[in-house]
Amino acid sequence: MKTQETLYLGIDGGGSKCRVLLTDDKENRLASGIAGPANPNQGLDLAINSILDATQQALEQARLPAGYIDQLIVGIGLAGVNLPKYRLMLEQWDHPFKQMHITTDLHIACLGAHGGQDGAVIITGTGSCGMVQVNGTQIELGGHGFSVGDQGSGAWLGIKAVKLCLQSLDGLMPHSGLVPRLLELTQCNNAQQLAERMANLAPAGYARLAPLVLECAEAGDENALGIVRAGADYLNRLAYKLMSHQPPRLSMIGGLAQKIQPWLDADIRTLIQPAIQPPEIGAIHFAQQQV
Repeated sequence: MKTQETLYLGIDGGGSKCRVLLTDDKENRLASGIAGPANPNQGLDLAINSILDATQQALEQARLPAGYIDQLIVGIGLAGVNLPKYRLMLEQWDHPFKQMHITTDLHIACLGAHGGQDGAVIITGTGSCGMVQVNGTQIELGGHGFSVGDQGSGAWLGIKAVKLCLQSLDGLMPHSGLVPRLLELTQCNNAQQLAERMANLAPAGYARLAPLVLECAEAGDENALGIVRAGADYLNRLAYKLMSHQPPRLSMIGGLAQKIQPWLDADIRTLIQPAIQPPEIGAIHFAQQQV
């Protein structure tokens, strides 16, 4: 590789992980990297460290010196930067890149999912949100943050399960198979231990419980079914709202996307099409547009 080439770095940062992709100006993939959470509302330092960690992995994989970071043109899409407070925090970062162009994880997901063309996308991972882009107009829905929103997401399913299990253990809700399964997964023996272990976790800590909730729902567990159906109801309403703007395509991405789709309304499921490209490529599209 010629080090005088213009190289682009696409960054997709969410509540559980940060993925980066290094390409040349023709979008040929050169290297990649993956690190921890990169949502600034979980802590700016944590997000920055994850971004830099994943970037250094990509540089090493491409056999470029660490100092080459100051030659990279970066498109970065992060969860949380739809909120002005967190976007400003990131904009004030004295970053090491040649250029850094900031947008939301939703925006780069939409650009990637539809190859830079119009469409709608729903992200269901640690958090949840949706976006539609039609004829130059962009509308973002959800993405308000775990403490007040993110319905239907992995973190939301997880904390709902913890709260329900605590009520069951206190005799305030019917007992079900979800309770012993969750106690086993969290290595707790009673309500007190569960409350202590699961209190005030980062969203990713609750999201790791989501596969268990879905598994129990699939097995017919009434408590798990109630949680999953409530989450799916929110995602259905989100999808209907996005489709009311008549985008040509709808995609659904994120770590929970495949697992939650069977619980959605049939007419929504038939509309969902595979993403054409990953969000990291969408971030590179975005950076190239800004340049």
